[in-house]
Amino acid sequence: MTDIFAFAVGVTSTNGSGVVLDCFFPHPILKPKAEVLSALSNLPQGASALTAEQAESLNSAAGATIVPQSLLDMDQPLISVRLDSDAPSNSIEEVYLKLHLLSHRLCLPNTLNLDGIFGHLPNLAWTSAGPIEVNELPAALMNARAQGLNLEVFSVDKFPKMVNYVVPTGVRITDASRIRLGAYLGEGTTVMHEGFVNFNAAAIGPNMIEGRISQGVIVGAGTDLGGSSSTMGTLSGGGNIIVSIGENCLIGANAGTGIPLGDRCTIEAGLYITGGTPIAVFDETGQQVRLVKGRDLAGNSDMLFIRNSQNGQVICRTNRQAIELNDALHAHN
Repeated sequence: MTDIFAFAVGVTSTNGSGVVLDCFFPHPILKPKAEVLSALSNLPQGASALTAEQAESLNSAAGATIVPQSLLDMDQPLISVRLDSDAPSNSIEEVYLKLHLLSHRLCLPNTLNLDGIFGHLPNLAWTSAGPIEVNELPAALMNARAQGLNLEVFSVDKFPKMVNYVVPTGVRITDASRIRLGAYLGEGTTVMHEGFVNFNAAAIGPNMIEGRISQGVIVGAGTDLGGSSSTMGTLSGGGNIIVSIGENCLIGANAGTGIPLGDRCTIEAGLYITGGTPIAVFDETGQQVRLVKGRDLAGNSDMLFIRNSQNGQVICRTNRQAIELNDALHAHN
């Protein structure tokens, strides 16, 4: 029996010509078990139309919920997407399935093949009436006005906001527009107003995120990103370097990092560490032992990055204090 990497049934939005604009998959499945595999064996690879009768037969054959009843109750055409392997996506339906896998916490960032996804995702106006092609937006706005309605445009982008598709359990999000579909938010994560989590990026949880997590970046449990802090991703100048931040770290307000950090690291407010930053390393006695570049310290734990208040030199010392998030910040997650 052929293995299947991922499968989902959902609904789509289309334009007037029937071109798919977005997909909603409420119950994606990663690496289906044997009994489910047999039920899916007759479905084609990739995206295909699915009748309600076929969907009900899938549930019956698998002895499990493959297609949620909420989908069966919809008076909309269904679509199935079957991925036999984690290959580059061939359609917008396949891209949306992978983005759902990330936001449903079924896959971690950097574990999926996302090559070429931008080419399949159209730039759309995301509105209170759903996605609309940008060139059709003026007419849609006029039509709404003519009916005495207000069509609100939330963004013009290739990616929608995550919460219109997936709302992970145990999280708080104060501005939903700043979390893109394809973000991974772990249990106990709070994202404040200035926080941002890109697609294929993660806060493992629990975390207090008041800064920006760029594409490809994973922030470990217990780590706090201060207001307007940032992490350098591969889409924002980081090249092929994958930046990650370990557990129980603190990135101060307006600070950031372009190098991976291990556990229990702190960067003082306003200090940005890059791979080329000259850093003076001090030992336990307060003596400078060497001068390195940021990339030489990549991935190390228990580092405290500060600046010399007199000459501005960046200093790395042993982080003597364990960083613990204020429990009250997460008490109501």
